Amino acid sequence: MENIKKLTLSVLPEKLGICHLGKRAAFPEWTENTDFCSLTRTDNELSIVCPQNRIPAGIMAEKNWRAFRVEGPLGFVMTGIVSSLAKPLADKGISIFYISTYETDYLLLEDKNLQAAKEILGKFCNIR
Repeated sequence: MENIKKLTLSVLPEKLGICHLGKRAAFPEWTENTDFCSLTRTDNELSIVCPQNRIPAGIMAEKNWRAFRVEGPLGFVMTGIVSSLAKPLADKGISIFYISTYETDYLLLEDKNLQAAKEILGKFCNIR
């Protein structure tokens, strides 16, 4: 857990939704022009994470998620970031959804667990 002492986490202000669309679905217009959006296409699905207020009715989605941004850039040589953040939360029964980008990482969890996660991770990270 030595690496985690060097990390700064920022809480994104909006509540997010995690959506599931069919594998052949086009990237929807409602994902454009947002401050945070992650689209992942696999051979089974199109998964979208975006502000929940942008998600139209009728879209399969899990709502009320919040995100910590791991302030970066992190680089591709840093190791142990995911495990150092996930393990203390898992030990307290808090499930996460993790997204990595070119520059940094985002740790998502249900809004109901945000305060507990701040307290748990605040022992090892700077939280803004």
